Amino acid sequence: MKALITSWLTALLLIFSGLAQANLTIEITRGSDRATPVAVVPFAGGDDFPEDVAQVIHDNLERSGYFDPLPRRQMIDRPSESDEVRYGTWRSLDVRYLVVGRASREGNGYRLRYELMDVSGERRMLGEVVTADQNELRGAAPYISDQIFEAITGIRGAFSTRIAYVTAQGVGDNMQFTLYVADADGRNSQQVLSSREPILSPAWSPDGRRLAYVSFETERPAIYIQDLASGQRVRATSFQGINGAPAWSPDGRRLAMSLSKDGRPEIYVMDIASRDFQRITNSASIDTEPAWAPDGRSLLFTSDRSGGPQLYRHDFSSGEQKRLTFTGNYNARGRFSPDGEAIFLIHRSSNGFQVARQDLDSGRLVVLSDSRFDESPSVAPNGTMVIFATQQGNSGVLGAVTADGRASFRLPSASGDVREPAWSPFLN
Repeated sequence: MKALITSWLTALLLIFSGLAQANLTIEITRGSDRATPVAVVPFAGGDDFPEDVAQVIHDNLERSGYFDPLPRRQMIDRPSESDEVRYGTWRSLDVRYLVVGRASREGNGYRLRYELMDVSGERRMLGEVVTADQNELRGAAPYISDQIFEAITGIRGAFSTRIAYVTAQGVGDNMQFTLYVADADGRNSQQVLSSREPILSPAWSPDGRRLAYVSFETERPAIYIQDLASGQRVRATSFQGINGAPAWSPDGRRLAMSLSKDGRPEIYVMDIASRDFQRITNSASIDTEPAWAPDGRSLLFTSDRSGGPQLYRHDFSSGEQKRLTFTGNYNARGRFSPDGEAIFLIHRSSNGFQVARQDLDSGRLVVLSDSRFDESPSVAPNGTMVIFATQQGNSGVLGAVTADGRASFRLPSASGDVREPAWSPFLN
């Protein structure tokens, strides 16, 4: 077991090398050929604001893969309200939906009025006034983006959610690991924890208020739970051997995890209040990376019991453990879609390690990403996107791909490595 932990630490030090940057910029790497044309006109009156709200909305809609926003340089008109819209002009530009707005200062804050128009139907679909104090202007844009996204697609927007990820700075004995929480586009990052020892597997509580993660700060892995608002944290487990891969139950009362306290790594479930443990697996294999089904009735996990990493499902009512993946000889790090009808995972093919989706009814597996060294997929709470860690040159970056694989983007760091992404639940 000591050799296993040593090899694990060595692998981590190889993965986390170089200097990472916390504030990330969006790079669209593949657009969707089915994206809906939309235009977001610059908000009147907001030229001197610290945040270009209309540009953030534009970027969010583009990043979703559902929309193809019109570049500002191609805009003939710049209306600020619905009465000023000349629908024929926008039809000539092949725009189907139009967003206009006006921004003004109000006391110590801001007032934003936006409207969404259906160009072909020549009608106003949505309109709202949003107020924000001087520190909340950045947060108003994701909120407006969510409303627009849902009004057009019928799907709840996830732009107001957050992500967690880990960076590493330095090399060798000078490594510094940092756990960050940021907006869904990688901006507005905030440090949660910094350590000279590895930090792994951040996992959001269902209410978005806490993170569970693995830290080696005591020279062996331990699972911690940290309150994000207060910074207070508790150590949940610190057994000899492996304490890894925490995953919250949908009701927030339990943590699934991988522990080797009784020998090989097995899946356990801990009641957070009582600290009672339930052993889920008992085999001669390595069982790890648990993930809860949305209804809390089953667990997905990775096991090498068939000779290589594959995904299995444990049913709590029957105790049955059933293999789910059969395409290829490597399928790992499974995560359920929010509707429970599919799983997202890392699949190894002749092109390397890539993000894939498998339909649970048919068993059909589809590769989504086009990179070669992908890991740690995490699904947006509305099921439309998957964020993951990948390689760009010699650096680790955050990638994301739509659930249908038609569009992708990256959140690159200037140099170094970014790893272990986790997408938050809806925050309200």
